[in-house]
This record gives sequence, structure tokens and C-alpha cells, in this order.
Amino acid sequence: MAERESNPFNASYKFKSLQHCVGGGDPLSPLVMEQWKAKTGLDIYEGYGQTETVLVCGNFKGMKIKPGSMGKSPGAYDVQIIDADGNVLPPDQEGDIAIRIAPHRPFYLFTQYTGDPEKTASTRRGDFYLTGDRAKKDKEGYFWFVGRSDDVISSSGYRIGPFEIENALMEHPAVVESAVVGSPDPVRGEVVKAFIVLSPTYTAHDQETLTKEIQEHVKKATAPYKYPRKIEFVQQLPKTISGKVRRNELRNKEWGKA
Repeated sequence: MAERESNPFNASYKFKSLQHCVGGGDPLSPLVMEQWKAKTGLDIYEGYGQTETVLVCGNFKGMKIKPGSMGKSPGAYDVQIIDADGNVLPPDQEGDIAIRIAPHRPFYLFTQYTGDPEKTASTRRGDFYLTGDRAKKDKEGYFWFVGRSDDVISSSGYRIGPFEIENALMEHPAVVESAVVGSPDPVRGEVVKAFIVLSPTYTAHDQETLTKEIQEHVKKATAPYKYPRKIEFVQQLPKTISGKVRRNELRNKEWGKA
């Protein structure tokens, strides 16, 4: 999920007691991080983890922040990016985020899903525990989130992460919020579809013209094959109580499972 600051006033904010800001849940777009820094003078240190794992990697005080990256492993876990066969991938290749559990399982990693041995077994691949998310790791050890494994879109043989497309959409002034999912297509298997909440200043614009403009913007910001071939303008996005977009609800709607 990507969300744009909606405050129309060009104001700055000073928090006398606030010294350190941490982000979690859904990844923040670099644009939101830049806006926060411009308004408050403070960086947002993003982290990544699960209920099953607690913190897996993060941006820690004193580290260089790479906007869009969820940081490095703190050392408590041996975190790697692996392929479908459980092999560790070289830098800058997309794969599954995995934690090494052999020969010794970290004691702070959950033991099992109670009463669900099949689900527990599904989290293991070779010597690794799978988080269920996909990412890349660069040469400096920073991890870059791609998306939940079931959120990644497979279109004509290309694998497309929703986070990158949402970041590109956020750069267009018409977009306040967006969520990207796969939508069925008879030729490509599935295509990228974007659900977009428009800025109030753009709600009266011709939607067909605006759709084409946004599509061209994404082609230039990412790659031509990644642009959303389908766009639906909505009043709001479905969210959890903590504010995370329910992509599974949007995806199920597209595939007739709602």
C-alpha cells in the first residue's frame, strides 16, 4: 500500500520530545519518507519482522538509510535470499526471504503452528525457514522488499512485485493511495491491476484520459511490461484495523473468490 500526504498546507512540524521514528507493517515509499523528513527533520527507520520471528532486519540508529530498503539483518538470524531449491542467491537477485534453521534452530524463532503440522512443514525449505515474503539483497547487505509471495504477479512469464508499482504510482500527483494486485487475463495469465484513490483535485478529470496518463507514467518510472493494464478508481481501500491494505480481499474480488 502506498499513501500520499494529504495535508494541503506547506507546514513544518516540531516535536519537542520525538527523537527516533520507526516504521513497520507495510513498507513506506521513498516519497513518504522524504516528505516526513522535510516536514519534521527526522528520518524513519524501517524494520521487518513477523509474529513468528520478531525482528528479522531493520535500519538501526547510526546506519545509512537507503529509502525503500528494510535494512540489514541485526545478526540474531542468518537471513538469506534463496531460490526454489533452497540455494542462496547472489546479490540483486529476487527470491524468498529465509532464515537458516539448520544445523541449529534459533531459540527465538517460533516452534510450530499449534495443531497445524502441514502449515508448519510448509515454512521449511532445506536448511531454511521461509517467511512467505520475497525480496532482494544488495551487495552491502541491505534487503529490498518485493512483496508477499502470493502478492507477486506473474504476467507473461514476468514476475512483478506490487510494491515497486505502488511507489511509481505515488509519484503521480493524482494518486493519494494505491494498491496493486494481479487480475486474470486470457492471454497473459494475469495482468497488473491498480486500485487508486484520487486526490480531490483530480476527481473531476476525465477518467479515461487520466488512466492513460497514469499508465504512461508507470511505464517510464519502472519498465513498460510492469504498467497497470487495468486501473480502477475507488473511494477507499479495504484495510485491517492496523491500517494495512487487505490485498487478498482485492485479489479475491478480481478472481471471483470474494
